[in-house]
Amino acid sequence: MGEHLFRMGFRDEAAGYFHKAVKLNPDFADARENFYRVANWLVERWHFIMLNDAKRNLTYLRAIESAVRSGSRSVLDIGTGTGILSMFAKKAGASFVYACELSKTMYELACDVVAANNMEREIKLLHLKSLDIEIPKHIPERVSLVVTETVDAGLFGEGIVESLIHAWEHLLLQPKPKNQDISAGDYGRVIPASATIFGMAVECKEIRRHHRVGMQEVAGVCLSNSVQFFSPTYAAAGSEETVEPYTTEKLSRIPGGYRALTEPCQVLTVDFNDLQELKSLAARKPWKLSLPVTEGGILDAVVVWFVLQLDEEHSLSTSPSEETCWEQAVYPVQGLLDYSVKTGDSVMMEVCCQDCYLKIQKISSLPSECGMDFSDRDDTLSLGNEAELCNALAGLQTSTKQDGSTPVCVLESTEIALLNDTAYHECFKAAMSKVLLSLNPSKDLHSMDIDGHGSGINLQENQSTSSLGVDPDALYILDVSEGFSILPIIAGKLGPVRAYSSVEKDQHQAALHVIAEANHFPMETLEFWLSHLEEESVVLQRPKSDKLWSIIILDVIETSGLIQQEVMEKAAISRCLLHSGGKIFPQYVLVYGMLVESESLLLESAVQGTEPTLGFNVAPFINQFKVPVRVYLDLSTLPCVPLSKPAELLRLDLMSPLQNSPSREVKVQICKSGRVTAIPFWYHIHLDEEHSLDTSDESSHWKQAAVVLDEPIPVQVGDELVLDVQHHKSNISITVKR
Repeated sequence: MGEHLFRMGFRDEAAGYFHKAVKLNPDFADARENFYRVANWLVERWHFIMLNDAKRNLTYLRAIESAVRSGSRSVLDIGTGTGILSMFAKKAGASFVYACELSKTMYELACDVVAANNMEREIKLLHLKSLDIEIPKHIPERVSLVVTETVDAGLFGEGIVESLIHAWEHLLLQPKPKNQDISAGDYGRVIPASATIFGMAVECKEIRRHHRVGMQEVAGVCLSNSVQFFSPTYAAAGSEETVEPYTTEKLSRIPGGYRALTEPCQVLTVDFNDLQELKSLAARKPWKLSLPVTEGGILDAVVVWFVLQLDEEHSLSTSPSEETCWEQAVYPVQGLLDYSVKTGDSVMMEVCCQDCYLKIQKISSLPSECGMDFSDRDDTLSLGNEAELCNALAGLQTSTKQDGSTPVCVLESTEIALLNDTAYHECFKAAMSKVLLSLNPSKDLHSMDIDGHGSGINLQENQSTSSLGVDPDALYILDVSEGFSILPIIAGKLGPVRAYSSVEKDQHQAALHVIAEANHFPMETLEFWLSHLEEESVVLQRPKSDKLWSIIILDVIETSGLIQQEVMEKAAISRCLLHSGGKIFPQYVLVYGMLVESESLLLESAVQGTEPTLGFNVAPFINQFKVPVRVYLDLSTLPCVPLSKPAELLRLDLMSPLQNSPSREVKVQICKSGRVTAIPFWYHIHLDEEHSLDTSDESSHWKQAAVVLDEPIPVQVGDELVLDVQHHKSNISITVKR
């Protein structure tokens, strides 16, 4: 029932069934894995990080105490989450405390937390969006204080402006008149009182490789000038849909680091206690902003953070230079002719607040020799003369997207990182060549290489000949990896093959067609597999009734660092669809792991007792939704101390299933004393015995994952721990045997 409800989109209801199943039988692996899967949807992981941030909690407590002491006796907590700010208000002495929460899961969690702290009769919890609260239906009268932390990395993304406009109009007492000394209980106010947003331009290789395709040629396939690839953040800039126009990163932990190209610049200040300012913010026309370049480099992104001024004395900063639970908002730069900037140049951008988001768009560079000042924030720029304007426009590095001559393809940032993964494509090219040559030794595969360096056939010159039609001896290759993949085109360049792609999106299919044409090989070489299927759910089947596959490419590892679901079941079907000598790629996968001590992983996985929550009992309730595995990790920047050397934990063989074992015990030697808190793991993906990929490589598009232990284990040098590694339906569990 839980699985059915989850597929139907009823995640709260599904979680209830999964949770019941786990309580009835904690060893029921399917129920446990299902609950972990849905828990990530229901209680986002940042809840744990923020609740463990004692500085953040204490700062909010002090600001709320100050407001209540000054006379704010009735409090509304908008977006209460676990209810901690409401409990702060009650502890501070507020007479009436109300709290609203839209998520059913978080509302029920808050009810449990408030009751556990003996405040259920003093805090009224509402399962409502604040916009739906009515007086006197839900609360008896207007309140004197609203507290909220409905902000995201870009400040406005959680809807704080809309909710505070509604609160000032319908739920709060009137704001304090200027220059009048009246009791705080007689007027309304908001915590946080205001916010200042800052931004700066940066060079960052990691951001670049996830948002710009930097390769003109990938494993012999020419991409140059055939298609322009953009990530969703670029598409959002010109979209009428409500799409988040930024991504987020914790810049202090980004692989390879970053380099500031400009000084931090104040982008915007907003007063949450000024209704007219909040209203004008959304209606304000875009304004231009100029950041002087102080250090030359490659313009990769504009990053944004803010200082939240809770009141006159208390503030919180999300700056990348601060120790904070917050990530920063990242606006990747895309679509320029030239990304290089030098000292004295200016980074230009347009800023607006639209659809509850801070949008920074039309990012470009202006060379210093143009000599224009764009710092004026008015909608029209005061230009000296027509010649000055022409010179400036000539020097401005603007987007090439608008010329309409080159097709545009929007890819997820992980798909762009995959396109930039040279080792991945070269490895597949070499492994496919080896298989195809073994199956058809009479063909000179290298002579088919369309780059003109082959020893025999030039496919471009012979494209019109009948011999390059559908070769009756063509070998069939199926790529069922998820997302955008150019592996079928790489295969199509290797010889007489019929390569089938399983990409679904029309835009992706169109892009692959353009790339195929740009590389001058026949349309018959590349086909889209899903268009041949009567039932799309049965992807793995014969290419034709009398044909079998030579190569089937499976997506084994998710970008997150986990094994794809049902991959071993797919491998079992695939083995039945291969002709003699055919191969599944990859043929086998080795799982590696090591023991580490990492305080960061503990704080990101579960609330650590009552100390960070200032004595309030929150941990037992929210920790019901903790999951044992953290994903999307970068081991190269993860704050941790290795306590052992890497060890092989498990082998998953897709071609020879008899070599697989559902469980294995692995002895690991301790090489450094400390506390084992987690077991990061990654994979060596073997296409064959000669060609493999390491998902922990810094150039890899894959991230890593880690099992976080419930309780740290103290160890000494020379100790030996035994790991119990279980593999069940593509899920791996790793536990330490005491």
